[in-house]
Amino acid sequence: MRKCKVFVGTSHPELGKLVCDRLGINPAPCTLKKFANGETSIQIGVSVRDEDVYIIQSGSPTINDHIMELLILISACRSGSASKITAVIPQFPYSKQSKMKKHRGAITARMLANLIIMAGADHVVSMDLHASQMQGFFTKPVDNLYGAPTLARWIRQNVEDYQNAVVVSKNPGGTKRVTALADSLKINFAMIHTDRRRTKDGYVPKKEQEKAKAAKKKSTNFVEEDQEDNIVSEMLTARIVKGHVVQDDDDDSVPHTEAGRDYENNSDEEDEPEFIEQEKLITLVGDVHNRSAIILDDLIDKPNSFIAAAEHLRLNCGAKKVYLTATHGIFSDSCLEALTSCKYIDKIIVTNTYPITEAQQRSSSKLVVIDVSPIFAECIRRDHHGESISVLFDSLAAIE
Repeated sequence: MRKCKVFVGTSHPELGKLVCDRLGINPAPCTLKKFANGETSIQIGVSVRDEDVYIIQSGSPTINDHIMELLILISACRSGSASKITAVIPQFPYSKQSKMKKHRGAITARMLANLIIMAGADHVVSMDLHASQMQGFFTKPVDNLYGAPTLARWIRQNVEDYQNAVVVSKNPGGTKRVTALADSLKINFAMIHTDRRRTKDGYVPKKEQEKAKAAKKKSTNFVEEDQEDNIVSEMLTARIVKGHVVQDDDDDSVPHTEAGRDYENNSDEEDEPEFIEQEKLITLVGDVHNRSAIILDDLIDKPNSFIAAAEHLRLNCGAKKVYLTATHGIFSDSCLEALTSCKYIDKIIVTNTYPITEAQQRSSSKLVVIDVSPIFAECIRRDHHGESISVLFDSLAAIE
């Protein structure tokens, strides 16, 4: 492509190289230096005057250094009189901090958006932002690409009898994302709700639920009541103690208190230590009996909520298999090891928007990493030539 330069940051060089290979160009040369005091210095090795510049820099384990590297690269290109600067950020950092969670907190994602724009970026490209309102943090155009078409294609090709599978949201906040994938696959969806406030008030053991259901069927023959019973039977509830689903006859309960933080079903707090230690109720709204359950989220960071959801689906809801799918596989600390060792999880499917080492991929027999570089390459090509990229939001036909 003429009058176009693509710079690849050090956060995810593998993805940057794949994008450049797809475009048929070489990454533009630049030199990165670290001073003894930890400061970052970048020297661009080619002229960018009146050129379209694309800088590929994703999230990473050393995110703060790479954010500074991105800002310096943008500023250097602006100083070099680049015509247009596009920041390609496949996994947007600090995306979990996109709203005020506590008093005297900070909306860090908005602050990072301001920094990127102030550095000189004219356009931002990302994939599956944690919250869609983050596009409003920028005063420049933002293109939020979707990983769902890529995941949907993998599901069609690799999930046995996917037409009868069910897409499951592990919290109410992800329902919109789940329904979109379910609609594209033309299959059913379900939702998991975790609530710590009803632990002692509304929980009825499974055996008692079955007895009450049998007694009700014997005592009435009305069609209306039978229909109502069918609806209730699709809501299956179990207890979670210390991050794991327990059976009704277990005595490992922890003291129930209403004091403390109110998590309000915030998906970002599900794996916090305080939340894990509390006894909770987990409820599935939907039917996965003898079907494959596909748990979908935008990122996999910590394992506890995914493991609890998989245990509930397999132990209490009768799911045949459980697949974990997400766009961003962050896998903090020992997350991947914990998910791999869980016998109720069959596969873990993520894309390569976030760097996953070869050692991690070799250590997990359940991990599948899907390449999304063709989507970013086609987005860059279309943007450079002034073509519409809306086709990338719905299907993969444009990159085949």
